[in-house]
Amino acid sequence: MTDTLLSGELTDSELQELAERAGRELEDASATEILKWATDTFGPRFCVTSSMEDAVVAHLASRVMPGVDVVFLDTGYHFPETIGTRDAVDAVMDVNVITITPRRTVAEQDAEHGEKLHGRDPDLCCALRKVKPLEDGLTAYAAWATGLRRDESPTRASTPVVGWDAKRRKVKVSPIARWTQDDVDAYVAEHGVLTNPLLMDGYASVGCAPCTRRVLEGEDARAGRWAGRGKTECGLHG
Repeated sequence: MTDTLLSGELTDSELQELAERAGRELEDASATEILKWATDTFGPRFCVTSSMEDAVVAHLASRVMPGVDVVFLDTGYHFPETIGTRDAVDAVMDVNVITITPRRTVAEQDAEHGEKLHGRDPDLCCALRKVKPLEDGLTAYAAWATGLRRDESPTRASTPVVGWDAKRRKVKVSPIARWTQDDVDAYVAEHGVLTNPLLMDGYASVGCAPCTRRVLEGEDARAGRWAGRGKTECGLHG
């Protein structure tokens, strides 16, 4: 960890170079080694983001940096099971869960844009309830970790283990990018990691309730998100 990084004195181009070099050098490293690099490099200016689909990355990070910040975005549209998973993670894991919310409540958004914006313009709904709030919530951090995996969908197949998030001008760490679902299942079983109960009820990817359905046999993990709309990402990751 360096004083330069902690004081935020690196330029965007220097941070980008740092991220891209780390992505190359850590490509074959373990998830723990990748997170150790991130916490050593950024210290308290590093956080984990979690949708509370599971707590795998939060658990991994807590082993490297106990008390690590875990940022959860409460869109106002989550399944009760997702909120319950967040509360359980906060209660039993050595992490600091930070819940962030959109600037407007669902009711306020309905008053401005009409009810069920998610059904009429899901891109705008995601921008208002996910993209912008996360941008605001990550202001204090120079780097953030995600649970993205290359095997989840074609849009995530080239996810680097460490990369540059040009949109937010931050280093983006994906320590389990090379993992498969079997790897995740094995880690969960070995360490008793909390997972969202919906994963046992036919959901392979858990997002906002109005825009998430169970997946059918043979579908990829993201097929249950915005089904029938040709939309596979909310904008947080592409």
